[in-house]
Amino acid sequence: MLVRLSAFFLATVFLMSFAARAADAVPGPDPHSLANTQDFRVRHLSLDLTADFTHKRLAGYVDLQLQRLDPAARQVVLDTRELTVSAVEQLGKPAQALKFRLGEAQPILGAPLYIDLPASSTAQELTLRVHYQTSPQASGLQWLDPSQTAGKQHPYLYSQSQAIHARSWIPLQDTPQVRLTYDAHIRTPPQLMAVMSAANDPDAKRNGDYRFEMPQAIPSYLIALGVGDLVFKPIGSRTGVYAEPGVVESAAHEFADVESMIEACEKLFGPYRWGRYDLLILPPSFMWGGMENPRLTFLTPTVIAGDRSLVSLIAHELAHSWSGNLVTNANWDSMWLNEGFTVYLERRIIEALYGKERYEMEDVLGLQSLQRDVASLTAAGDGALTRLVVDLKGRDPDDAFSEVPYEKGRLFLGFLESRLGRAELDKFLRGYFDRFAFQSVSTQTFIDYLAEHELNRPSARVSLAEVNVWLDEPGIPSLAVLPHSEAFTRIDLQRDAWLKGQRKAGDLATAKWTTYEWLHFLDNLPADLAGARLGELDAAFHLTASTNAMVAHSWLLDAIRAGYAPAWPRLEQYLTSIGRRKLVKDLYEELLKTPDGKQMAQRIYAKARPLYQIPLVQQLDELIGKPAY
Repeated sequence: MLVRLSAFFLATVFLMSFAARAADAVPGPDPHSLANTQDFRVRHLSLDLTADFTHKRLAGYVDLQLQRLDPAARQVVLDTRELTVSAVEQLGKPAQALKFRLGEAQPILGAPLYIDLPASSTAQELTLRVHYQTSPQASGLQWLDPSQTAGKQHPYLYSQSQAIHARSWIPLQDTPQVRLTYDAHIRTPPQLMAVMSAANDPDAKRNGDYRFEMPQAIPSYLIALGVGDLVFKPIGSRTGVYAEPGVVESAAHEFADVESMIEACEKLFGPYRWGRYDLLILPPSFMWGGMENPRLTFLTPTVIAGDRSLVSLIAHELAHSWSGNLVTNANWDSMWLNEGFTVYLERRIIEALYGKERYEMEDVLGLQSLQRDVASLTAAGDGALTRLVVDLKGRDPDDAFSEVPYEKGRLFLGFLESRLGRAELDKFLRGYFDRFAFQSVSTQTFIDYLAEHELNRPSARVSLAEVNVWLDEPGIPSLAVLPHSEAFTRIDLQRDAWLKGQRKAGDLATAKWTTYEWLHFLDNLPADLAGARLGELDAAFHLTASTNAMVAHSWLLDAIRAGYAPAWPRLEQYLTSIGRRKLVKDLYEELLKTPDGKQMAQRIYAKARPLYQIPLVQQLDELIGKPAY
C-alpha cells in the first residue's frame, strides 16, 4: 500500500534538495580524482606492459591521447597510486622529454603526477608517453601464487579497478566522468593466457604475446586484465567462459543460460552493444561477486553451485551492459544510478527466464539485506550512507558499497513502476539508455530527463518532491512498494512450527526447497537460538557440510551467534578458502562480538590474510587488527 507524505513535507524536501543539487546539472570536478580534467581529457590510451610474476609488477608504458580543453593550460595532472614513473615524453617528430614530478601521496586518492608541457605546446590534441612500473602492493592488482589457484600449477594475476584503483596500475584520469577507448599489448610468461575488458579472440594462441582493442569508450574503472592458466569454452554464439582447465566445464554448465539472458534483456531494454559477452572465472580470492568489465565479466567461483541457483549474479553483471557500462554514474556519490538500475534489470531478467515466484523470492531477500544494512549503518552513526545520493568527499568510495545503492535503488525503480506502469517504465528506460548511451551522467541529469518525460506533464503520476524523498532522505521511504513472497510465507509457517517444538527438524518439508528458501529460513532464525537447536538442523540436513557458498554463509553466521562449535572447522575452512567480501566480512564482524570469537577471528585472519585482495585486507586490518607475523 502506498502512503503519501504530507504536501508541506514534500514541498520542504523539494526546496532543500533543489538548492543542494542545482549546481550539479553539469558535474564539476570529481572529488575522488586529482586529475585536471577541466584542462585536458584523455580520449584514448595505449598500454604496452609486461607482467613480471617474479617481482609482482607490471612494467612498460602508456600512451595517453589528450584533448586540450583550456588553450592556456600547460600542465597535465594524472592520478597515480604507488607507481614508479621513470620518464615522460610528448610523442611527435621528434619526441620530446618532459619534466614531471609526483606530488605528495594522499591516503585515499594517491599521488598526483604533474607533467609540464613546453610553452610552445599549443596543439589541441597531443600524446604523452609515461614509462612506469607498478608496486607489488598495487591496490588494483592481485598476484596469486600457484597454490592460491584452482590448478595449483601456475601463478595468476587479475585487476580490480573499481572504484578508484585503476590509478594503481595505470597513470590516467581515474574518474567515471572521463570515457576513453583503449588498446593494449600485454606480454606474459608463454604458458599463460592474457584477457582484457576488450575484444578477446577465443581462438588466440597461448604464446605470451597478446594484443587487445576496446573500440567503445568506457570509464577507467572498467579497464581490466586477467592473466593465468586459462582455457576457453563457448556457451553460445556470442558467449563463452574463460577459466582454469579444472573449472571450465562446470562453469560452462552453470552459466549455460547466459545467451537467453542477453536475449531477454534485449527484448526489454534495447540491443546489446558490446559485441561478445564472455565470462572470466577468477580464483576464490576475488573480493566481489562479479565485476561488470565490458565484454568480459569477472566472476567469483562461489556462484558455481552445480544447480544454476546463484546465476542471478550473472544477470546482474550482464544488466550492467545497459546500466553502468552504457550509461555510467559521473561520480561515486551517484553510484545508485549504476547499481539500483542494474538490480531492477537483473530481477526483470530473472522473472523472464525463471518465473514470478523466483523473482519474488529474490526481491524479498534483497529487501531483507537492505533492511539489515540500513539498521547496521544507522547504528554505526553512518545513517547518511542510507541515502541514495551520498556525500563521499573525504571518504573512500569503497565505503559506499552497501546494499543501499543496490536494493534501495531497485525499490525506487519499483516505485516508479507502480506509478507509471511497467510498460511505460520500460519505454522510459529504453529511451534513457538510448539518449545517454556511452555517456556519464549525474543524478541531476537523470532528474532532468525524468522531469522532461514525466514530472513536468500535466497528468504527472510522480512529483519531484517524491523523487527527492527517495534520493535525499535516509532509510527506506514510506513511499516504497515492498515485495512479498508467498513461497516465503510457507517457509515462515514451517520455521515457526519447528521453533515452537510442534515439528521436528527432520519433518520439515524441504525436499523441493531451492537456495532461496534455505536462505530465507536461515537468515530469519532468532539471533539467540541455542546451539543445540542448530544441532537438530545439522543432523537432519548436514548444513555444516553445505557446498553452496551462500547457504554456508548464512549457516555459519547462525553458528557463530549460537556458539555452535561443530561448525568451527568448516568456518575456518570457509574463511581461508574464499575472499569474497560479502561472504567473509560479516562473519568476522560477528566473531568479534565475544572475547572467544575475537581470538578465533584473529587466529583465522592471520592465516587467511594472504588470500584476500588488498582493499579487503585494508578493511579487515582496521576491523580485526594487523597480524603480527
